[in-house]
Amino acid sequence: MARISLVPQKGEFFDLFNRAAANTVAIAELLITLLDRYPEGVDGLLRDVKELEHEGDRLTHEVVDLLNRTFVTPFDRDDMYRLAGALDDICDHIDEAAVKVGSYGVRDIRAQAKLQAKVILRSATKLAEAVTRLEGFKDSQRQLIELRELEDEGDRIAHEAISELFSSGADPLAVIRWKDIHEQLEEAVDACENAADVLEAILVKNR
Repeated sequence: MARISLVPQKGEFFDLFNRAAANTVAIAELLITLLDRYPEGVDGLLRDVKELEHEGDRLTHEVVDLLNRTFVTPFDRDDMYRLAGALDDICDHIDEAAVKVGSYGVRDIRAQAKLQAKVILRSATKLAEAVTRLEGFKDSQRQLIELRELEDEGDRIAHEAISELFSSGADPLAVIRWKDIHEQLEEAVDACENAADVLEAILVKNR
């Protein structure tokens, strides 16, 4: 039976959230490396991406386990679940995009996909900066505003990429595969914005 702590585990929770946010940056960096080097070393890079996706799962489980063992939490318990899940979702979408690139057997990486990956990394970096300011509920509006601007940029790149895809006269199977990849990359950007929404709600409640 798990031992319940009546003492707030503030430091542990914030450390776990910081590690989870840093993990989203690391997996986004690996995605860029994979797309830049493709197809060189793709199998090893896919394994590395999968390992970071698993690390995201492990950190989420650590947060949940600590929540289950802690009576007094530094902020709303449900918000802590939501933030942990939102950070994990980013890793899941990046992993799924990488898997699709590898499994679909694409020949060359489209320039727009590389641009999307860079937006994902910039978004994850801004999010990680905001998460580091969570302890003490410091203002992170600048990071969150910039993150939402990146989400708009990501939407634009994805829309233009898919529009160009359909007007390119490319092989229909290639169109289908790349449309799926572009949409999955955009899901990763959206996941960053969703995490930002959760974070902003936490800050509003604890001002």
